[in-house]
Amino acid sequence: MAKKTIDFHIVTPERTVYSQGVLEVTVPTGAGEITILPNHIPLVSTVVTGELRAKLKDGTIHPFAVSSGIVEVQPSSKVVILADRSEFAMEIDVKRAEDAYKRAKEAMKAHYSAVDVDYARFEALMNKELNRLKIAKKWK
Repeated sequence: MAKKTIDFHIVTPERTVYSQGVLEVTVPTGAGEITILPNHIPLVSTVVTGELRAKLKDGTIHPFAVSSGIVEVQPSSKVVILADRSEFAMEIDVKRAEDAYKRAKEAMKAHYSAVDVDYARFEALMNKELNRLKIAKKWK
């Protein structure tokens, strides 16, 4: 008997990052990491910066770096992630991610006040770049 799959999509403002049937999806949410299987109850939750993993029918894991967004689980075993940014771990350019992390860290130092809006923006950017680096190095 064939295993039931999830119709899984990751969409960012720039592109559809991923669109394929998978066995399960593990998503970093505001309430912690959740794993979604076929026939999961309907759900809408926030997605936080972290590692998202999709498991294919053959057992292969497709890892993604993802930043803030929303996950929607529909009753028809369809899962849609709307993310500010997401990329397949194997596509991440480690050198560019390291450079972006360093730039964000320097900009954050220049805005030393923790109440400064720019400080918070640069801190979030630094965390996103650090997440990209961590995932790229883990899966390459």
